[in-house]
Amino acid sequence: MFPSFRSILLCFNLICAASAREAELRMSADEGAAGEAVRGTRWAVLVAGSSGFGNYRHQADVCHAYHLLRKGGLKEENIVVFMYDDLAYSAHNPRPGVLINHPSGDDVYAGVPKDYTGKHVTAKNLYAVLLGDKNAVLGGSGKVVDSKPNDRIFIYYTDHGGPGVLGMPNMPFIYAADFINVLKKKHESNGYKEMVIYVEACESGTIFEGILPNDLDIYVTTASNANESSWGVYCPGMDPSPPPGYLTCLGDLFSVSWMEDSERHNLKKETIGKQYERVKKRTLNVKKLDEGSHVMYYGNKSIKTEKLYLYQGFDLSNANVSDNTLATSIGASEVVSQRHADLLFLWKLYGRLEDSSKKKAEILNEIKDTVKHRQHLDSSIDFIGKLIFGVLKGPSIIRNVRPSGLALVDDWHCLKAMVHIFETHCGALSQYGMKHMRAFANICNNGISKEAMEGASVSACGGYNSARWSPLTHGYSA
Repeated sequence: MFPSFRSILLCFNLICAASAREAELRMSADEGAAGEAVRGTRWAVLVAGSSGFGNYRHQADVCHAYHLLRKGGLKEENIVVFMYDDLAYSAHNPRPGVLINHPSGDDVYAGVPKDYTGKHVTAKNLYAVLLGDKNAVLGGSGKVVDSKPNDRIFIYYTDHGGPGVLGMPNMPFIYAADFINVLKKKHESNGYKEMVIYVEACESGTIFEGILPNDLDIYVTTASNANESSWGVYCPGMDPSPPPGYLTCLGDLFSVSWMEDSERHNLKKETIGKQYERVKKRTLNVKKLDEGSHVMYYGNKSIKTEKLYLYQGFDLSNANVSDNTLATSIGASEVVSQRHADLLFLWKLYGRLEDSSKKKAEILNEIKDTVKHRQHLDSSIDFIGKLIFGVLKGPSIIRNVRPSGLALVDDWHCLKAMVHIFETHCGALSQYGMKHMRAFANICNNGISKEAMEGASVSACGGYNSARWSPLTHGYSA
């Protein structure tokens, strides 16, 4: 029996109405608060600065961020992804080919472009991508931020950090002065309208404190201030815990806080400042009072009043979500310091293996060697401080934290030189040793010469010989 003309017409009208509504929603995603069309293109650069299964959370963070932005309408061609890409098919991954960023989360790995992976995840490539310099990129997809004056750029970085530095899986580190100089060049080239940067790393406030000018049309949020750790979350044995089989943290506290907040709100209504307040509250709202970090902001604070969709896009499924229907905090969590999350993974791996297995003995030796090198770094820095400044004053001088508003160091070239001297004689700093960057900065701020640093490093580490921790193996941090 054929449908009547009337029923066909009714169906046609319903389809047209639905299509019109969808078109209306899509149009609203690209309009400003007053209904005017938003000019320019949204760009994003997502960076996971680590490698290894103990650092699973960083690449999971970045993959999650990619899908969030794609749901918001950003095009793949306008999102550049940096990740080592050694996790999805790792022997330690209980779900081969899958990465998750939440204990009950979906796969975030599928569909993420491999723009810069493996040996191509470098500070040099990151700078070239940000500057839109295709000729300076080495390897990878060649994708760069070829942005124009009316475009907006969102940068998200997650990894280990230390005073004045951010990690990379291939040396050298990202140094604050170099990164800020890249941002200045981008501004001078008239390559964007405004920029928002989110940074997850220990002491990440030092990347911008006293060094980021307020006139670059850039707003920054960091996971921590200039003198504290950031934190891994969804870790094994903690609450909430990852699914059985996962021996590593799934995410980072600041990172999952901003992403889960974005997924739960209408970003055409929520401002950047509102997200800052929500994320700040959750990042301190952990179960132990001595954990959590102080989320900070730097740069042009007027950008805080803008709507998040200008940078992260607008997910149509959240069109009818009201800010009043969702709690401002999504619960306290147990966390682990970024600097100890890799050891947590090794201990969990050790505990899972058969007592008599050769692999278990190898993991125990790796744990012992890692802890031994950390103790060596700590004691060497302490001894160098005492040699240079005296037994009584040395410890306090090398740990001195400058007042708020001042840059970590006056001479960034000096800082790099001191790091290079130390690593030559004492071994690679590693992701743990980044915490000692403040000591090198204070050595420079007190006018100590390279010759004096050389002599102190030889005295402290002259007998140290570890092929595993040699900078010839890892590369120099500076």
